[in-house]
Amino acid sequence: MTGKTHIIGGLAASLAFAQVTSYDPVLLVGAGVIGAVLPDICHGGSKIGRAFPVVSKVINKIFGHRSFTHSLLFLVLIAVFMDSFVTNEAVIAGILVGMGSHLVLDMATKNGIKLLFPLTIRVRFPITTRTGGTVEHVVLTALSLLSVYFGYEAFGYYL
Repeated sequence: MTGKTHIIGGLAASLAFAQVTSYDPVLLVGAGVIGAVLPDICHGGSKIGRAFPVVSKVINKIFGHRSFTHSLLFLVLIAVFMDSFVTNEAVIAGILVGMGSHLVLDMATKNGIKLLFPLTIRVRFPITTRTGGTVEHVVLTALSLLSVYFGYEAFGYYL
């Protein structure tokens, strides 16, 4: 999936999660968007890879693309790290929800992800699409509509 689909996916997922929690929706959603792009730190051409080119290059050299940073192991390590250093639960939850949305979206691509890294098994859905294709644009549109719906639910009381 492309960066914009991951961003909208993280936005939709964190807005949906805001419906069932009492976390500050602004912090939750902001962190959700960051978490949604974080796994692509392993790809130098990604939004986050371009922001942190040295880190991206090192991670890619060691692990490659869609392996360690697209795994449950990475998700757990980030959770443990944040639990030790981040004091705001809304930020922690948002990052993890955003990362989860990224993994789910990339499992919908033909290449899938190494969800169970260090095992080399690629995990993908039975029906997949190619990155940037027509189906991805349909998914992006659906996620955008869900973001508006969940956004109104989460922030409607501010209006």
